[in-house]
Amino acid sequence: MTSMNTALLTDQYELTMVAAALADHTAHRTCTFEVFARRLPDGRRYGVVAGTGRLVEQLSQFRFGPEQLAVVEKFLDADTLEWLRNYRFSGDIDGYPEGELYFPGSPILTVRGSFAEAVVLETLALSILNHDSAIASAAARMVTAAGSRPIIEMGSRRTHEQAAVASSRAAYLAGLSATSNLEAARRHGVPSAGTSAHSFTLLHTSADGPDEKAAFAAQVATLGVGTTLLVDTYDITQGVASAIEVAGTELGAVRIDSGDLGVLARQVRRQLDDLGASNTRIVVSGDLDEYAIASLRAEPVDVYGVGTSLVTGSGSPTAGMVYKLVEVDGIPVAKRASHKESRGGAKTAIRTAKATGTIVEEIIYPTGTAAPETTLTARPLQIPLVRGGEPVVDLPTLDDSREHLAAALVSLPWEGLGLSRGEPAIPVRFIAPETHQPEGYRP
Repeated sequence: MTSMNTALLTDQYELTMVAAALADHTAHRTCTFEVFARRLPDGRRYGVVAGTGRLVEQLSQFRFGPEQLAVVEKFLDADTLEWLRNYRFSGDIDGYPEGELYFPGSPILTVRGSFAEAVVLETLALSILNHDSAIASAAARMVTAAGSRPIIEMGSRRTHEQAAVASSRAAYLAGLSATSNLEAARRHGVPSAGTSAHSFTLLHTSADGPDEKAAFAAQVATLGVGTTLLVDTYDITQGVASAIEVAGTELGAVRIDSGDLGVLARQVRRQLDDLGASNTRIVVSGDLDEYAIASLRAEPVDVYGVGTSLVTGSGSPTAGMVYKLVEVDGIPVAKRASHKESRGGAKTAIRTAKATGTIVEEIIYPTGTAAPETTLTARPLQIPLVRGGEPVVDLPTLDDSREHLAAALVSLPWEGLGLSRGEPAIPVRFIAPETHQPEGYRP
């Protein structure tokens, strides 16, 4: 599955543009494309870059073999088909590392190459970055809301089967502790977790009625007393009592999946403590998002389980990124359509911070010019990802990116971590390529 050909994960107009460009001899002009978001999703104060690692991996699978050519030969001419048959991306890509924060206008990805070889990557790049960044951004807000309490990702049944794997990866990058998805564990090394659903408890029903204790006993016998027992299939008070009776006071955890989670968590905590199971943890799940998690901060909850809200971006299923041509043979080009403007010229960025580490602003300036002078600490944001069509050696690992994001979130101004609506956590300042003078960002 990891070696799946990715060439047809694209829109038809990418290839018809190539055909026209080959015909009028513009296909080989040297171009720069940039990925950026004009604005953050409504109510968000920052975004999290995720998916660049997957994109770099999938570049090697962007090949037009016989099966792919059989699809596109229906609408392409012979010269274009031959060009596609020999296609290999040979350009350079720079970008923000995974786990980096981004803001409106941030040059998240810069792709340099001929027009033809770079334009065909648009759909692949955007489909990966828009999805993974949306999931990671939502997950980061959940991690902040949870404080030091771990969160388990369990949303596989609420999204496309391959999106589930990518979501697990993005969620782990953002700080979640584990996933229920075993393909994410295999493919990306994400720690896995999971024990039992209500169906297992219901399975232990006979002509004499339900036997919750039998279900608990079977699970403990197989998985040990460190397991998590789901106690709300029937009466939750009886469920907790049965769980401790069967497993003893060293039971690992109980899970609550429905009802008023705050009220039930308090009730269950008191009951566990009264039974002598003070070390038994409480796991809560059931349509949680960052707001629900935040509302439970004062309750005796030890672990959260999140699903639907996470894998759908908690109301923002896409990051809204675009892939735009900004330079042709060194000449800045820009789209001027109302509300969809772009800024011409290749760009790079630095982020300034106080001595305490708190971020002050992001400055975007023309590539090839000196970084703006500042009295603050300045850090470049883009790193090399691909050179000559090949991935750069020793790119950050998933765990590296996870650590990077954890540090980046700490560096945000405190109000930027809030869940309330507001402006981006820090301002973005552009230095125009024509004059090299500061220009405020206008989305």
